[in-house]
Amino acid sequence: MSAQTDILGEVQLEGASSVEKSSGVWVDGQYLGYVDELKGSKKILLLPGEHQITVKQAGYLDFSQKVVLQPKERQVIRVAMQKDTRVRMPSTTAEVKLAVNPTRAAVFVDGVMVGHVGEFTGVGKAMLVGPGKHKFVISLPGYQNFETEVTLIANQKFEIKTELVRGGTPGETEQ
Repeated sequence: MSAQTDILGEVQLEGASSVEKSSGVWVDGQYLGYVDELKGSKKILLLPGEHQITVKQAGYLDFSQKVVLQPKERQVIRVAMQKDTRVRMPSTTAEVKLAVNPTRAAVFVDGVMVGHVGEFTGVGKAMLVGPGKHKFVISLPGYQNFETEVTLIANQKFEIKTELVRGGTPGETEQ
């Protein structure tokens, strides 16, 4: 083990359903990725001390937990997302597909995380949004954010295509 990993603590996230596994993860306000990918070489290693872990998914209440890590300590957090009963799907929708690389980037619509690119890429996969003007932000640490505004009409099918550019600055991600 290197000297660096001798002082770092690890947070491991576990989710029971596909909702938890595909939810976005923020540590101390910085987006890291989604629950199911944050293991192995992408595991969450943090300096000792207090950290705020927040997990988000569209249509669900944020899951938030403080952790206090000691050097070399590993804490397991069981993420449980609760449906947000205030959220209502519009009666008419437009369909948005994504063709974006990397597919693990977070997708925000009007400031709300709705999932990661891979959930809206490919045959039979699209997000449904209400007609009107929407701001889309696609974000991944280490890449520049991609932002666009689109005005959609009822039953419209629309595709967003882009390749994220490397070189974003830490702290640039939406919350």
